[in-house]
Amino acid sequence: MNIYEFLPIRLLVEAAYTVVTGISDILEPLAGGFSAALAVIVLTVLVRAVLIPVGVSQVRAGITRKRLAPKISELQKKYKKQPELMQQKLMELYKEENASPFAGCLPVLAQMPVLMAVYGLFINATIDGHANELLGHTLFGLPLDTSFVKLLGAGDLTGTAITVYLILVVLIAVVAGFSRHLLTPATPETPTAPPAKNGADAPAMPDLSGVTKTLSFMPFLTAIFALFVPLAAALYLATTTTWTLGERLVLNKLLGANDPHPEQSSATRG
Repeated sequence: MNIYEFLPIRLLVEAAYTVVTGISDILEPLAGGFSAALAVIVLTVLVRAVLIPVGVSQVRAGITRKRLAPKISELQKKYKKQPELMQQKLMELYKEENASPFAGCLPVLAQMPVLMAVYGLFINATIDGHANELLGHTLFGLPLDTSFVKLLGAGDLTGTAITVYLILVVLIAVVAGFSRHLLTPATPETPTAPPAKNGADAPAMPDLSGVTKTLSFMPFLTAIFALFVPLAAALYLATTTTWTLGERLVLNKLLGANDPHPEQSSATRG
């Protein structure tokens, strides 16, 4: 079954097609053959601008986790010999503070439908019953519907293709490196409690350090993923990854995420 025949996804692709072709038509007098590629970048910027509130909530969640770090360490020491009770107390603490270890996933999850739509724009020959005119657009002579792996498998890899994909992959990897070192918050490890003696499982407390570490590696995986998707989707990934770094740096500064006393900063900004 073709997932792009599923009505919600089909409508999403059709909407994205209207937006991208509309932007491309506007840019064509100035950008010429680069209009479609630029339209994908503009679409990415528009989507990320709409998702700024999600980024704000993500930064605030990080501030909350940083503020709670001393309390978490205290609970871990206090209930070291009572892991089930410690888990319960930790869960109560996070619930009271409305903190979530999965806040870092929100921007990624929110963008997935858009990435799926951009991918669909460049793999479907027809959209809404009409020929997909985007398939004829290129970037430096490379079709936007091709991928590095596809070119490699067909033996059509040229110097231009290697250069373009090298720039995209290096850009994503470098931005990922900066993001990991500058933006990954330090969170205390939360030990996992063993099963209760009566056979019932104790409430599972997420390992915040493990979640954070996993999320911090996702941009590096994005660099590899960019080699397998159409060039247009790789442009989307490079643009959104770069936006993420810039957005987080700005929001961290505005919201005081890097302040030594986040509890005081959050109260001031309250």
